[in-house]
Amino acid sequence: MQMPHDLTQLPLPKSRPALGKPDLDSPLMQQARALEASFLSEMLGHAGVGDTSESFGGGVGEDQFASFLRDEEARQMVAHGGIGLAEQLFRAMVKGQKDAE
Repeated sequence: MQMPHDLTQLPLPKSRPALGKPDLDSPLMQQARALEASFLSEMLGHAGVGDTSESFGGGVGEDQFASFLRDEEARQMVAHGGIGLAEQLFRAMVKGQKDAE
């Protein structure tokens, strides 16, 4: 299928029913946000965030506390919207609770 030059002619995707925003203060959402922060912290670590440079590093102390910096950076990322993983985790946990009933 060849794409039309006028993108307004493309069919719109079927929208999902509006589920609304989850309550950010609910215990389930807090756990989902904590899981997202943990995931992001791991990804930041694998991406090399917090690694000391070889030419001018802070030594052993910096290496020991780099994970704390990554954890806080991840929490701040989640506090400012994150990547949307917490909302998906929240919805999955709510669905799991309903299925268990």
